Order: sequence, then C-alpha cells, then structure tokens
Amino acid sequence: MADESNAGPVAAAVATDAEVKAATAKKRRSPPPQKAASEPAQPTTPAAKRRGYSEQEKSAKLKLIATQVGDGNTLKDAIKSAGISEQTYYHWKGAAKPVEHKDTKSTKPLPAGDALADLVQLEEENQRLRKRLAEKLRAENAELRKRLGLD
Repeated sequence: MADESNAGPVAAAVATDAEVKAATAKKRRSPPPQKAASEPAQPTTPAAKRRGYSEQEKSAKLKLIATQVGDGNTLKDAIKSAGISEQTYYHWKGAAKPVEHKDTKSTKPLPAGDALADLVQLEEENQRLRKRLAEKLRAENAELRKRLGLD
C-alpha cells in the first residue's frame, strides 16, 4: 500500500493534465448570431424582367435614337433615354441592316442624307484626286528629266 500513497499526488497531476488537454481539444466555436427579423421576408424578384419588343417598337426606338443623335445628343445618352442597353441597340441595328455579300461590292449609291454615304463619297473623291496628283507629278518629273538631259 505504500505504492498507493506515493502514486496519489502523481495520479492527481496526471488526471489534471488529461482534463486540460481534453478541454482544449474540444473547444468549439459558438454558432453565429441570428439576424434580427426586423425586415419582413420579401419574395425575390429578378432585377429586370426580360421583355420582348415587337418589330414596330424596335424600329420606333431606333428612329428615336437616330433623331436624338441628329439633334446633337451622344449615342450613349440617346440609347439610355430610349430605355435599352447598348448591346441591344447594336443587336437591333445589325438585324435591321439588309444582308450583303462581302465578295460583291454594291454599285448603287447610298442615300445622300446618310453619314456613311457622305463618307463613301469623300473616299471616292480622295482616290480620284490622288490619281490626278500622281499623273501630274509623273508628267512634271518626265519634263524635268528632259530638261536636265537625264532621259
């Protein structure tokens, strides 16, 4: 029984060490606090409902945007005031254009009021003037060579 008296304090120390280890190993987080139910639960609705536009509505919006841009507004502002996105505008505009073949060039003139038609006319005039200038420079160059006796 002498062993029991010697083992008493040691056994108590071992027991307290085991309790400390068990207590630290079993620490758990407390659950997050519940949110107060101050707001009534509302059914979730999408931010913007997808809406299909008829062809008449599409063309009316495209005309509205064209007139606003013609009046001096920026394209971005005109699109926003029409109530559609830029992506929708370009999609509608692309769908409204007639399909053209890329291999063949159109020989019929575009409407005179169209900005693209004005650009095409300016480019054609630019090419014509460049050709005239090249011919004139060749003629002057040939004349100068004759004067200098290089030819």
